[in-house]
Amino acid sequence: METMTSPADSAVDIAPARARLLELIKELAVVRGKVTLSSGAEADYYIDLRRITLHHEASKLVGQVMLSLIDDAGLEIEAAGGLTMGADPVGTAVMHAASDAGRAIDAFVVRKAQKSYGMGRQVEGPSVEGRNVVVLEDTSTTGGSALTAVEGVRKAGGNVVAVAVIVDRNTGAKEKIEAEAGVPYLYAFSKDELGLD
Repeated sequence: METMTSPADSAVDIAPARARLLELIKELAVVRGKVTLSSGAEADYYIDLRRITLHHEASKLVGQVMLSLIDDAGLEIEAAGGLTMGADPVGTAVMHAASDAGRAIDAFVVRKAQKSYGMGRQVEGPSVEGRNVVVLEDTSTTGGSALTAVEGVRKAGGNVVAVAVIVDRNTGAKEKIEAEAGVPYLYAFSKDELGLD
C-alpha cells in the first residue's frame, strides 16, 4: 500500500507561486482585441491560458496553485481532469504537483463524446469509478465544457466533488455549474485580478 501524506503535511507557502503565476498570466495570456469565444459570445479580450498551461515555468505553478485551491476547499481527491483539450495540461500539472508533494493524484481526460471503437470509453486514464475527483478547466465562460466533463465522469462512475478553473471570467459559469452539477465551483483568479472589466 502506498504511503500518502495529508495536505497539511505537505503544505508550502503558495503566495509566491500564486503571485508569479498571476504575473505570467497577465504577461502571456491576456490578448486584447475583439474575439468570438467558444460559447459564441463576443469579448474585447481573450484569455489564452494554453500559453500558461503549456509554458515551461507557468505549468508547474498552475499545478501548485490549483492543488492548493483544492486543498484549501477541504477536498480529498484521488484524480483530477476535464474535457480535452483545455483541461488536459491542468490535470497533468495537478498530478505532478501532488507527486512532488508525495501524494498520489491521477489525471484523466474526458473526450467530448464516447468512443465508438476500442474500449468505447469517454474518460481516459486510470479509472475514475468509485473515486473522488475534481473536474478542471483552464477558464469557463458558460460552464458548458465543465458540465460535459462532469456528465462523462459521472457516467464512468466517478464522484465529482468540485469544478475548479484557473481564471473565472465572471460570466455566469459559476452559477450555472453549481446549479446544474450541484458541486462547488472554485477558481484561482478572478478576471478583476487580471485587471479586466
